Amino acid sequence: KKKGKGNDSKQAQDAVNDGETPAPKGKKGRKRQDDDWEDDIKPNEKKKKDKKGKKSQAKSEPSEKVKAETPENDIEKSKTENADEEVSQSSKKKKKKGKQAEEEKPKKGKPNKAMLKVIQESLKKKKEEEERLQKEEEERIKKEEDAENARLHALEVIRLKKEKKKQDKKDRIIRLKQEGKYLTPTQREQQKRRQAYLESLKQQGITIPEKGSEEKSKKPRYEKKKKNKQVDEQKVDATDDNEKKEEEPVEESEPFEIVDVEDDDNEEEEEEEEEGWEAWDDVPEDVPKEEEYDDESESDEDESDSESDEEQEQETGLSSMEKVKLRMVKRKENFESNKSTSNLRSPVICVMGHVDTGKTKILDKIRHTNVQDGEAGGITQQIGATNIPVNAILDQTKMVKDRKNIQIPGLLVIDTPGHESFSNLRSRGSSNCDMAILVVDIMHGLEPQTIESINMLKKRKTPFIVALNKVDRLYEWKSQPKMDITNCIALQKKNVINELTEKVNGIIVQFAEQGLNVKLYYENEDTKHWISMVPTSAISGDGMGNLMALVVQFCQTVLLKRLMYSEQLQCNVLEVKAIQGLGTTIDVILTNGRLKYGDTIIVPGVEGPIVTHVKGLLMPEPMKELRVKNPYTKFNEVRAAQGIKIIAKDLDKAMAGASLLVANQEDEINICKAEIQAEINEALKAIKLQDRGVFVQASTLGSLEALLEFLKQSKIPYAGIGIGPVHKKDIMKASVMLEHDDQWAVILAFDVKVEREAQEIAENLGVRIFTADIIYHLFDAFMQHREDLKKQKQDEFRQVAVFPCKIRIAPNCVFKSRDPIIIGVQIEAGQLRVGTPICAQLATGEILPVGIVASMEFNHKPVDVARKPQEVCIKVEGTPGEAPKMVGRHFTEKDLLLSKVTRDSINALKDWFREDMTKNDWQLIIELKKLFEII
Repeated sequence: KKKGKGNDSKQAQDAVNDGETPAPKGKKGRKRQDDDWEDDIKPNEKKKKDKKGKKSQAKSEPSEKVKAETPENDIEKSKTENADEEVSQSSKKKKKKGKQAEEEKPKKGKPNKAMLKVIQESLKKKKEEEERLQKEEEERIKKEEDAENARLHALEVIRLKKEKKKQDKKDRIIRLKQEGKYLTPTQREQQKRRQAYLESLKQQGITIPEKGSEEKSKKPRYEKKKKNKQVDEQKVDATDDNEKKEEEPVEESEPFEIVDVEDDDNEEEEEEEEEGWEAWDDVPEDVPKEEEYDDESESDEDESDSESDEEQEQETGLSSMEKVKLRMVKRKENFESNKSTSNLRSPVICVMGHVDTGKTKILDKIRHTNVQDGEAGGITQQIGATNIPVNAILDQTKMVKDRKNIQIPGLLVIDTPGHESFSNLRSRGSSNCDMAILVVDIMHGLEPQTIESINMLKKRKTPFIVALNKVDRLYEWKSQPKMDITNCIALQKKNVINELTEKVNGIIVQFAEQGLNVKLYYENEDTKHWISMVPTSAISGDGMGNLMALVVQFCQTVLLKRLMYSEQLQCNVLEVKAIQGLGTTIDVILTNGRLKYGDTIIVPGVEGPIVTHVKGLLMPEPMKELRVKNPYTKFNEVRAAQGIKIIAKDLDKAMAGASLLVANQEDEINICKAEIQAEINEALKAIKLQDRGVFVQASTLGSLEALLEFLKQSKIPYAGIGIGPVHKKDIMKASVMLEHDDQWAVILAFDVKVEREAQEIAENLGVRIFTADIIYHLFDAFMQHREDLKKQKQDEFRQVAVFPCKIRIAPNCVFKSRDPIIIGVQIEAGQLRVGTPICAQLATGEILPVGIVASMEFNHKPVDVARKPQEVCIKVEGTPGEAPKMVGRHFTEKDLLLSKVTRDSINALKDWFREDMTKNDWQLIIELKKLFEII
């Protein structure tokens, strides 16, 4: 039986080695009742042990097969198995409760090994990842330490350089002071001024006395004691500095020898200038100026030293104005040096073009607004600004191919009027912008105001791109607003593409006539020498995304340096408006710098610079127009570039078109006022008031300038101007013209309200007020008023006015010689009219009154006027109260007949009939004045 058991064990072992599981004897999971149940499960126990040594069994499998062939090996194997059975039975008795688990373990042997392998691999990977992360962290820490050490080393090098430079400068100054040649920057500036003054005197022919011809200039006595004290202090400082210099090792100065070469050159130049100053002014060499140097050399490091430096400069004679200018220049240079391409401002874009090309409509499409529909007559008559943020640009340009990243914070777009009268606003808009969008109607090409805008941009060297608007007007054009314009064109029919190409080529030729090279933007590879054109449609939205993307790309490439933000204030007054509830406000374009609540601003005014304080900074919401009445948001501080409405006092007479300045300190106000005054003098040359003329009132200065330009072209004088509603005082000013000339007692009110009291006073006094929301309607109403007044006056003075004429009786044309005289005459000069008094110039030179022309006929038809060289038949009736004259008795057919002019008739002709007179008529008037001895 034991041998059988051994054979069974051998068979089980072979099955395990072959990868098979031996079948159990009896039913699985049932408890055996006989005493030999341990023998039945012995193969399983053996299998468990064999599993633990699987690898060794696998290696020894061939040798075990050989041993199994011999009977000796069989006996040894059975003995070993019997010993193993005894150990297995003892372990089973101890672990009866886990019997079923032990039976299942052999079945799960293979999955446990795979899981173990996976766990080991995951642990290994985790360990490797931890080692990698630890290594990276160590490298990062090491890099940070190296960078920090490098930074500290660089700072130390800079500090040593500064100390070395400062020490060298001190030594040089001490040496110059010992030689008596040291000068402060203030003294050098004085030297330049005095030298320039001497040169001007020499040019005028004034002889300059040579050195030594006059007594040496002495310093004031009250400074002597103070400067002697400074001498003692400086001697102590000089000895201390020399001792410090000797203590320094030689090696420390070696790394900085190359750096100091430039400084030494500058020092030599300063020494030469100082020697020249010394030779001219002959400053006593025994008076050192130690304190001046000390204050100047330490002014950049300590504020207290800068204050003492200013006090010393006052002592040396530098005016406060020059000190302030120097401070402002240094501040500007500091701001310029801090510019960076990583800190950009919003570019200012100006939209220009001819009337009705779609400028405002393009902005409406971008903003999703309807500003044009709200304008009077759909005409833009004011200049406005809109801020377009980055998110709006991204939304508008999402369909564009190859769109690049946007670096600028947004766009500030200025909309200008296109009508002829608003050239001043176009000029103002183009002067404030970084680049422009020139809108051209693709159906009409270049038009007069388009050419005017091109000339403005060329004059100011402002870059621009062209928007070929209204492509939707092309026949059979299919709009694709959510598609790139190049793809949209590719989808059009062949006839549409041909028409577009024809229109574009025609516009290219028109631009070439103006000296400009243009191409479609997708064909333009050289943006520096060729101007890009974008086909667009403001109605359908085609090409709008491409237009904005091109603007952004142009700003971020060509204009990158120009758009670097600077803290130096750059602000221009765009418009002056009177708003109910806020009073007179100004719209400004803040191009650079920032404005704060409470800033002291200097604004240009009609009567001079206006100094006031900012009481409020208002801005509309993004994508809203500044000129349209929108809810405003109040800000305490605004950073460029933005369009801002400023509330402040005393802005009633403010002027648009000039710069706005901010005085950071009180002593800068006068300098700012001087700069503003220079701009005002230039601007006021265009506004010249006359003693007699109309009065003009407008809502904004830009509209006022447009009105005045129209009046100037129409040769209509203007005696007064104003901004805001028409008040009683304006009526009283205009009523003065009633004493001189009724036709000038007129107020032209554009886009403003007329107070009820002012209207009543105007009706009582006879002052006419014309109001309109459209500037051309105002022009038409005033011109119609002038025509009506002219006709009224002509009817009134028709009997007084006598037109000059010179006539002669035709041969054999005396049809009736007396009462009334009917004769045929030939006009030799001037013009003959019904009602003209006639007189005869006798052969003796005597003037004989004949009568008044009652009627005239030409070709048997009555006429009122006859001119040279017509022949007419006239009827002359005698002058009432005088004896009738007779042809042949009082005068003959050969005598010359003339019109009897007087001073009153000549004045009437000048005032009311000037347009009916010709140049020859005025020459005849001069001849008759001499004949009739009229003064």
